[in-house]
Amino acid sequence: MSGVLERFSLSGKVALVTGGYRGLGRAFAQALAEAGADVVVAARDEERSAAAAQEIAASTGRRALGLRLDVTDRAEVEAAVERTTAELGGLHVLVNNAGTCVHRPALEVTDDEYDDVITTNVKGVWLPSQVAARWMAAHGGGSIVNIGSISASIVNRPQMQPVYNASKAAVHQLTKSLAAEWAPLGIRVNALAPGYVKTDMAPVDEPRFRRMWIEDAPMQRYATPEEIAASVVYLASDASSFSTGAVVVTDGGYTLF
Repeated sequence: MSGVLERFSLSGKVALVTGGYRGLGRAFAQALAEAGADVVVAARDEERSAAAAQEIAASTGRRALGLRLDVTDRAEVEAAVERTTAELGGLHVLVNNAGTCVHRPALEVTDDEYDDVITTNVKGVWLPSQVAARWMAAHGGGSIVNIGSISASIVNRPQMQPVYNASKAAVHQLTKSLAAEWAPLGIRVNALAPGYVKTDMAPVDEPRFRRMWIEDAPMQRYATPEEIAASVVYLASDASSFSTGAVVVTDGGYTLF
């Protein structure tokens, strides 16, 4: 039995993070590299993914690869996994972080907006998981971390985002279903459900959101991406070796009320 801190190490592992060049995804990729993994940053913007990978490699000394990936396109997902395993020697951790949201009341949501959110947030977890799991199953297993949300179990206020909420509930249930099916293959599947986090895309500092987003939470604050990233390292590593099908809520207590 190794020491407790050694169980958090990802040395010798390769991790792929979808939507990994900005926001939470960027913090996840950085943290995984700091824990010892070689990292693939994969997103639709290949140039920004490559730039993020270069920054990660420079700051951590780990190998890092940036590539284009549309998580809703099977051919691109298969190409990304093939390139990852060929260039970095494997794929042991998948973080399904890519996602999108439409802040609009249900009666105003268009069919195109609905399709985009559901396809990106659900199919965009399904496809990478399925393709990565085939490689993992043939090579001793691995860990899949799906980024869900507290929106899977609450209705956010004051903004309306019904399609996003439904998509994240689907991610949580898909996590449990895949975990049950793939445990015999040595593949653990868990989800992380963040609360309100300060990123370029989340206006947590705006006064109109403060009462419902910040003051309603017991801890009376928002999170930083780095705080959330630590939980991703836990779920990716052997520190969580007996956890599968879990939804880890990191929300400052927001969903307690």
